[in-house]
Amino acid sequence: MQEEVENRTVTLVVSGTRFTGRLLKAAISKYMAHRKEKRQQKSRDAPVKPQGKQTVKQLVGQNQGVSNLEITDPSIRDFEKIARKYGVDYAVKKDRSTSPPKYMIFFKARDADALTAAFTEYSSQKVKKASRPSVLAKLGHFKELVKNAVVDRTKRKELER
Repeated sequence: MQEEVENRTVTLVVSGTRFTGRLLKAAISKYMAHRKEKRQQKSRDAPVKPQGKQTVKQLVGQNQGVSNLEITDPSIRDFEKIARKYGVDYAVKKDRSTSPPKYMIFFKARDADALTAAFTEYSSQKVKKASRPSVLAKLGHFKELVKNAVVDRTKRKELER
């Protein structure tokens, strides 16, 4: 049985008046295009299970239980990057009823451990960003130093011999 699987052959029938390399190349490329089309058609028939970021409706439709977290930070993109890294299936819903909008992150109940790890990494990144001074503040500080620096701008002409 193993030998049959390993030694598969393809029979390709080509009719033409003169058999050239171009004719063989065209026949093989048409065959490969046909195989690719069949493979894509087979994959289209199978239902696609969404992964990563998705809508709340898709997440609930998977019947695996849904939990949620609330984030008030407007930079939700950082969290999305980390969630993709951990392979968490999640959905983000923006609550606009409050003045700084809140983000509700829905995720599968089975992804709770992965989401906990992703959320701890996200919070540690936020703490690290908050602890370091901003580049604009540093730039303003250096501007003040340059402005207050005394520069001796008198020209001296000396002749050396």
